[in-house]
Amino acid sequence: MASPATKSIIHVAGYSSCGFYRRAASVVASLSLLFPNKLQLVEHEFSSRDEYREWLIHGTNFRKGVSLTQGNLRAGGHSSSPFCWQANSDNSSEGCVDEVTEFIGGCDDALDWCRAFAQPSAPSSSKATAQMVPDGHAPGHNYDYDLLILGGGSGGLACSKEAAALGAKVAVLDYVKPSPAGSKWGLGGTCVNVGCIPKKLMHNAALLSESHKVDAPHYGVGVSQKQEEEWMGMSQDNAHGDHSWETLKSNIQNHIRGLNFKYRVDLREKDVTYLNMLGSFVDGHTVETVDKKGNKGTATFSRCIIAAGGRPTPLDCEGGELAISSDDIFSLDRDPGRVLCVGASYISLECAGFLRGIGKDVTVAVRSILLRGFDRECADLIGAHMRAEGVQFREAVVPAKLEKVGERIKVTFSNGDSDEYDTVLGAIGRTGDTSKLNLDKVNISPNPKNSKIVAKYEQTSTPNIYVIGDVMDGCPELTPVAIHAGKMLARRLFGGSTQPMDYRNVCTTVFTPLEYGTVGYSEDEAQEEFGKENLVVYHKYFVPLEWSISPSRGEHQGFCKAIVDKHTNKVLGLHYLGPNAGEVMQGFGTAMKLGCTFEDIIETVGIHPTTAEEITTLSITKESGADAAAAGC
Repeated sequence: MASPATKSIIHVAGYSSCGFYRRAASVVASLSLLFPNKLQLVEHEFSSRDEYREWLIHGTNFRKGVSLTQGNLRAGGHSSSPFCWQANSDNSSEGCVDEVTEFIGGCDDALDWCRAFAQPSAPSSSKATAQMVPDGHAPGHNYDYDLLILGGGSGGLACSKEAAALGAKVAVLDYVKPSPAGSKWGLGGTCVNVGCIPKKLMHNAALLSESHKVDAPHYGVGVSQKQEEEWMGMSQDNAHGDHSWETLKSNIQNHIRGLNFKYRVDLREKDVTYLNMLGSFVDGHTVETVDKKGNKGTATFSRCIIAAGGRPTPLDCEGGELAISSDDIFSLDRDPGRVLCVGASYISLECAGFLRGIGKDVTVAVRSILLRGFDRECADLIGAHMRAEGVQFREAVVPAKLEKVGERIKVTFSNGDSDEYDTVLGAIGRTGDTSKLNLDKVNISPNPKNSKIVAKYEQTSTPNIYVIGDVMDGCPELTPVAIHAGKMLARRLFGGSTQPMDYRNVCTTVFTPLEYGTVGYSEDEAQEEFGKENLVVYHKYFVPLEWSISPSRGEHQGFCKAIVDKHTNKVLGLHYLGPNAGEVMQGFGTAMKLGCTFEDIIETVGIHPTTAEEITTLSITKESGADAAAAGC
């Protein structure tokens, strides 16, 4: 939009009987009456729909001219009435393509433009803008595709559909290389097949199992009259119930296969070409493709996005190949039995948590600290909770050797201790899946520490090649981040947007037995960046109401805290430990995105009785030294 000092000249074209045309023209006309020095309407009214379409699409083909001059594929695909644009003159001729400065769109787009025009200018002037390097893309190129995406995970699929909706010709290459243990899966990437989706379902299995044991009998669920008489008014926990790994695994895999099919159908419906092939670069506009039978081909592109994701980093010790990873656990064709989880990452602790929750004997081998990169206080509380739930921890050790002993795996640790397990699961980190891409052919050098690709505004050192998701160096390894970044990049590449992705205030939840939701800075990060003396930390321990009549829950507590800038009162970070952490934190993420202050939080009337309400009643500061335990309603 033009600055307030510049007059915006808006052209609206349509046919006289079209209500959408009349509406868009009327709103722009009303604003031009209010702001005659800032806005002018130029109408292009055609007597019939056929006459309008002849001008727009067939004869004059005005939309093609706008698309070519503006490099905006969305304009080239626009066929409805009205067709709105901004120009640097009020020339009423219907063919002055050279004077177009911005394609606006249809009726809804014109109304959005008017709303933005009517807003105060100060907030918009402070909006971040992605300064992209010109990548040479131009309409009318001779490549096979406007956009080729390497990887059919969450980010790649979202980006492909958004770009196609903006008029781009798009293809997605996706081919799953089997894990070292031989596991394979379908379209959709890590999240759907071997990540968030199966993890959350197995976590839910653990929650149901725990609730059956420690909650249900105290709520009277499944309690017989005979038990009531034997308990003499003092209810008792249930024994840990039986659990069928095969039933859980099979039902989850059936659900995932259904999602794989839906993704393929969705790509077809959105006019995205799906190629079940492995791609590697030949040059800056060509990839070599290989299908599952080994047949080779090539595909050319104007722009390419690498969305190949990451794979678990293997254990670097003798016999490390005997370990499985998160790529294998969710489809494991046998009961995991006694399990060693190697690593203190959120993936390791989540797996340890749900395996313990369904009754497995679980040990976690920890080299240094739990949940590196997360809030230290919250990580320690999670560790204490897991220990109380029966998860064993081997501190300050790593596996030195794995060897097969009968049907089990003997693990010798770095301190000389050893033990035997049915399953060893390595979860020490993830590595960018770039080794087979031939990045040297396009002058891209991945970070040697993690094989991920460095980028600015998702643009690599080769301007027409971009990267999104887990394979981008420094990007949070979160599905919604990849999806959002992919959509925003598509809008910048093909929709005229300049808005960058904000990677700071992103909500996330760790699905450990005591769930952890967080957004913004950890306390440690905030102290490092702003100084401890410039912060106020409000904190609180509480017992969720639903736990209050379950005796075994009495040793557990929820926790929340807010990290606040002492001078501006802006909330820098929010942290929550307790039930339904993801649901609790999501709404607060919006508040953080809008720059909320601590007053905004505590002046919000909470929903009672909920655990989310606890955040709105924070009042005790760490500095005060006062008891942070909740006092009740």
